[in-house]
Amino acid sequence: MRRRDLLAALPLFGTATPSLALPPRKIVFPRDHGAHPDMRTEWWYVTGHAKGGGREFGFQVTFFRSRVDATRDMASRFAAKQLVFAHAAITDVQGRRLWHDQRIARTGFGVATAEEADTRLKLRDWSLERRGGAYHARLAASDFSIDLAFQPTQPVLLQGRDGLSRKGPEEKQASYYYSQPQLEALGRITLQGRSHAVQGQAWLDHEWSEELLHPEAVGWDWIGMNLEDGSALTAFRLRRRDETALWDGGSFRTARGEHYVAARGENEFSPQRRWTSPVSGARYPVEWIVRTPADFYTVKAVIDNQELDSRASTGAIYWEGLSDLYTSNGRKVGRGYLEMTGYAHRLRL
Repeated sequence: MRRRDLLAALPLFGTATPSLALPPRKIVFPRDHGAHPDMRTEWWYVTGHAKGGGREFGFQVTFFRSRVDATRDMASRFAAKQLVFAHAAITDVQGRRLWHDQRIARTGFGVATAEEADTRLKLRDWSLERRGGAYHARLAASDFSIDLAFQPTQPVLLQGRDGLSRKGPEEKQASYYYSQPQLEALGRITLQGRSHAVQGQAWLDHEWSEELLHPEAVGWDWIGMNLEDGSALTAFRLRRRDETALWDGGSFRTARGEHYVAARGENEFSPQRRWTSPVSGARYPVEWIVRTPADFYTVKAVIDNQELDSRASTGAIYWEGLSDLYTSNGRKVGRGYLEMTGYAHRLRL
């Protein structure tokens, strides 16, 4: 299937019968590291930062899987029943620039796979897989390549209520969701032909659902932060068009393993400074005060321009970037990623 045919199928997502509430279920590993093709939407998302040779980088590797409802009953092996997308990006801190690329293909014929038994994702020459408990990401883009291994240092963090995370006022707006914070990252990042041996920290999210967005929601704001003391902070909000919060949530786990799940209303995002994209015209808050049950934090983008244009794959324009975390006293305590969707146009899933 050619790319324009794949893109033509995108409006068909979400045309199935209305979703029902996701039931609580036990998350079981290694099975739930793998794909869930019966669910409409799923993604594996690795972000982090690494240093080497006097250079510093942020990185993002994301694989998406989407069920195509219009072809579910087709018997032909050529029917595009599942699509796989992938996004990758490098933030060059010294160069003050974001580099990014994207891929799209249907599953099958050895081109794209999302296996069910464990994390084994492939999209042409891009891959993310779990072997021996560690994750490995390998991909080559036009101006950069990533070859990194991610070793867990802490147990899996189940988000929400034992892995069931509400994303809106209706019970059907929910996902199964877990994270692996405080991953040790080691490998190589190549930028414009120059290879750098690097090491650092990463964060992995894996999430799957039938429906995430309430009709009033245009997008979300999200942070995943590895704190220097070994703690892990997640906070998010679903946002209406007027930028008020429709729903919010998150969690905080200390280095000792004490885990607190935030109730609705306990996380609050307050924009402090905005940056206007010269490409999309979207005005993104690149500095926030985020109130959480753990503290009032300030989140600051390391560089302003970390907008990704993925209209050639998922159809979205969004901001995803390396950011620093400061306490209410102004002390830097962590680093991670800030994601903002729905500022250029309403996000569609």
